[in-house]
Amino acid sequence: MSDGVSDSKPGHSWQRAAAFAAIKHAGQTRKDNRTPYVSHVFRVALTVREVFGCEDAHAMTAALLHDTIEDTDTDYDDVSTRFGREVAELVVAVTKNMMLPDAEREADYDARLAAADWRARLIKLADVYDNLTDMAGLSKAAQGRTIDRSYRALSLAAADASDHPEMRAGIEHVERLLRALGHERE
Repeated sequence: MSDGVSDSKPGHSWQRAAAFAAIKHAGQTRKDNRTPYVSHVFRVALTVREVFGCEDAHAMTAALLHDTIEDTDTDYDDVSTRFGREVAELVVAVTKNMMLPDAEREADYDARLAAADWRARLIKLADVYDNLTDMAGLSKAAQGRTIDRSYRALSLAAADASDHPEMRAGIEHVERLLRALGHERE
C-alpha cells in the first residue's frame, strides 16, 4: 500500500492505527506551529486508556484515528477497510462535517455524537481533556471555544456515566481539570 501500513500485518489494530495516524498527520503541527499534530492523537488514546481506564481495543484504535477523516485525506472507507466498520463508525462520530456552515456544523456534530456509541463520547472527552491541557498560548477567544466544547462534551457524556465506569472517570477528570483552570460547571 502506498502509505506503508499493511492491513495484513500481525498485531493489534491500535498498533497499526498508531502507524497510520503518524503517516497521515505527517507534517501537521498543533496551533503552536512546533508540536507534531500526531502527539495530540497519541495523547488522546493514552488518555482513553490510562486516565479514563478504558481497555476496549476499538476505542483505542478509534482514538488514534479520531482526526484522520477530519484533518487528512482519509475517508470512511479507508478506515473501515483497514480497521473495520465498528472503528470507522466511532471515527466518523467524532468527525465534524466541514461542508456545513460553522453554526450548523456544531449542532450537527453534537446530534451525531449524542446518537453514537458511548465510546465515541468517551473519545470526545479525551479529546477535550487533551485540548484543555494544551491551551497555553491560545488567544482568549480560542480558549473560550475550548472551554465551551468541554462543557458540551461533558453534557453529552452524562447519559453514559451510570453504565460505564470509564465515562464516570472521564467526566471526573475533565471536571477536575476545568476547576484547576478556574472554570466551574454551572
